[in-house]
Amino acid sequence: MVLDKLKEIMPSTCKEPVNIMSPQLNNDCEHAFKAILTILPKPGGGKYGKFYSLPALNDPRIDRLPYSIRILLEAAIRNCDKFQVTEEDVEKIIDWENTSPKQVEIPFKPARLLLHDYTGVPALVDLASMRDAMKNLGNDPNKINPLTPVDFVVDHSVQVNVIRSENAVQANMELEFQRYKERFAFIKWSSSVLQNMLVVPPGSGILHQINLEYLAHVVFNDNGILFPDSVVATDSHTTMINGLGVAGWGVGGIEAEAAMLGQPLSMVLPGIVGFRLSGKLRDGVTATDLVLTVTQILRNHGVVGKFVEFYGEGAAELSLADRATIANMSPEYGATMGFFPVDHVTLQYLKLTGRSDETVSMVEAYLRANNMFVDYNQPQQERVYTSYLQLDLADVEPCVSGPKRPHDRVPLKEVKADWQACLGNKLGFKGFAVPKKEQNKVSKFTFQGQPAELGHGSVVIAAITSCTNTSNPSVMIGAGLVAKKACELGLEVKPWVKTSLAPGSGVVTKYLLQSGLQKYLNQQGFNIVGYGCTTCIGNSGELDESVASAISENDVVAAAVLSGNRNFEGRIHPLTRANYLASPPLVVVYALASTVDIDFETEPIGTGKDGKSVYFRDIWPSNEEIAEVVQSSVLPDMFKSAYEAIRKGNPMWDQLHVPASTLYSWDPNSTYIHDPPYFKNMTVEPPGPQGVKDAYCLLSFGDSITTDHISPVGSIHKDSPAAKYLLQHGLDRRDFNTYGSRRGNDEVMTRGTFANIRLVNKLLKEEVGPKTIHIPTGDKLTVYDAAMVSVSISI
Repeated sequence: MVLDKLKEIMPSTCKEPVNIMSPQLNNDCEHAFKAILTILPKPGGGKYGKFYSLPALNDPRIDRLPYSIRILLEAAIRNCDKFQVTEEDVEKIIDWENTSPKQVEIPFKPARLLLHDYTGVPALVDLASMRDAMKNLGNDPNKINPLTPVDFVVDHSVQVNVIRSENAVQANMELEFQRYKERFAFIKWSSSVLQNMLVVPPGSGILHQINLEYLAHVVFNDNGILFPDSVVATDSHTTMINGLGVAGWGVGGIEAEAAMLGQPLSMVLPGIVGFRLSGKLRDGVTATDLVLTVTQILRNHGVVGKFVEFYGEGAAELSLADRATIANMSPEYGATMGFFPVDHVTLQYLKLTGRSDETVSMVEAYLRANNMFVDYNQPQQERVYTSYLQLDLADVEPCVSGPKRPHDRVPLKEVKADWQACLGNKLGFKGFAVPKKEQNKVSKFTFQGQPAELGHGSVVIAAITSCTNTSNPSVMIGAGLVAKKACELGLEVKPWVKTSLAPGSGVVTKYLLQSGLQKYLNQQGFNIVGYGCTTCIGNSGELDESVASAISENDVVAAAVLSGNRNFEGRIHPLTRANYLASPPLVVVYALASTVDIDFETEPIGTGKDGKSVYFRDIWPSNEEIAEVVQSSVLPDMFKSAYEAIRKGNPMWDQLHVPASTLYSWDPNSTYIHDPPYFKNMTVEPPGPQGVKDAYCLLSFGDSITTDHISPVGSIHKDSPAAKYLLQHGLDRRDFNTYGSRRGNDEVMTRGTFANIRLVNKLLKEEVGPKTIHIPTGDKLTVYDAAMVSVSISI
């Protein structure tokens, strides 16, 4: 065992436990693994630094470990202080083959944290409140700081209000700053007083793409100690960084705050699903088709609480962007991570995105030296996995997912039949319960003076959005080529379809302009509306009043098609009951068709300027066409200039005035930022745990309950407890905004818990919505009101 070997090489000299609040070892305590601290030389002389060498342990079990487990092992060794992380924890990880089936727990200390404004603001509110508590206890509030480096990206606030305009980006950003000036000022204040925190201002892009292209280190060099980059974040799609070979996943707010304050995360040592990829994608098949296929396979296999590690010659052939697309949807297939180890493709991507040659050389040298680099040109040593899956990429076919869940994949050739079945099926994940006689009903209305019509399946939102796809040049260029071919043939998207393009970073804009494709996207209504998470998180903005009325008054099952990762009912827009996930080029095609009730193999998308029918095959680009444009248009200098612009800041952000004060000045009238009660009347000595008694069931759920149901981010319903609270505080309904935007106010979020309008609670029999039966009275109440009644009774 490794413990015995260590005792032989180096007896412990540490006599006292390490201070739990200190990120460093006590000065009088020698590191338990000092004996394997090894110099990493530079090829031309000198050294990159030192690292804890896994090969130096000389333990054959390590050679069989999956690469993702090796990252956990290195972190445990490096952070082993015999208090938070012990030698026994290290041994558990080395003996992973035997210990992981036993569900053993291990501590993990990530290298950094990643936050966005929806979930990051509550963490900053807590830190601000902690500073008050420190002062009230007679201590120095400046001691309250993140101990682990934090990257904070403001990307969840932009909404799709202005569309189909060259000025849409500026107009939407101005509205964003009007709505969120108070929140943004609070974030800026936090960045000015808290140490160890970098803020990326609004208008920069989506945090996961920025993480991929700019923030990720892959290998850290911290004061001469080299170690793998790792990150946890308050967003489930943090796993996108797994495509770069960086271990990372989403955690809850409490876990994130604990990690910020230097505490290790306690996690069950996961099982690892080895997913072997072979072959190549066929012509016309996109990375989105691949990830939706992978999602369905892994959901069927069952990977909750596990890591998925991809390998094989098929994995070696995938671009970094395709890998990131697959990794991004780990939450949808249920895994903690979807991991691609670092290889030559990773190194090429680091160079493409502007990382220096010195950095790339250091990354490769370290990972090779520590047996964490995959060289597909060399024979592969056998690694052990908990279970095994495989997929021939040639078997992947064009598809979408929907209409209500991301793992409900539908082959493109079957969408029409599936849609028509869903219309008549009983209400559920694949059903809308529309009577047969009503299924072909058409609702006519007037849109901006023009005659228009909607039927079941009409597309009213078509959005190229989300971190999943907008970081992938092949599908973004593909969307541009579809738009170009459609323009040349004389097709146009109907004006009542709400179209939008929200890139994940400024780099996308640069290569769409360089390729000449943005002008064609603009002609089809896909003008850039902003840089951030938009439609995918429900920031789709309002539909035109005439469209909204036509849907509501005629009970139309309207559709949204988006290049996102989640399509739960009620998330994208309250009026789109059917929501389909699709690749960016398919989003453009469905916008042109204006309905999901179409068979692209046999039915035309529209009529061209020559009067002839235009079919799917007429506007769909080949993989070779896409590759040629990507090769000539996606250039390293684009990444450098885009991120230099981020470092210079945002003019509207720079103009925000914040006070130079150690403590935050709480506004008692604010409905965005509220001083939480958690640290009020806090004492030096904790009061101790208290038991739970006389508790009753509040809600009863079945499967497929997600964070969207528990803590929705979308619009605040006019009759909800949160709406009543905001009305009582003098707000008009138009100023309610979203739950996500108000997460800095615990009063709103308490009322917003389980407030999803599509919540299915078994206590309510067949009724859908955020209500429950209060026990023991039997009264039907909102979830919040029922909880408050229970609290009042217990008091």
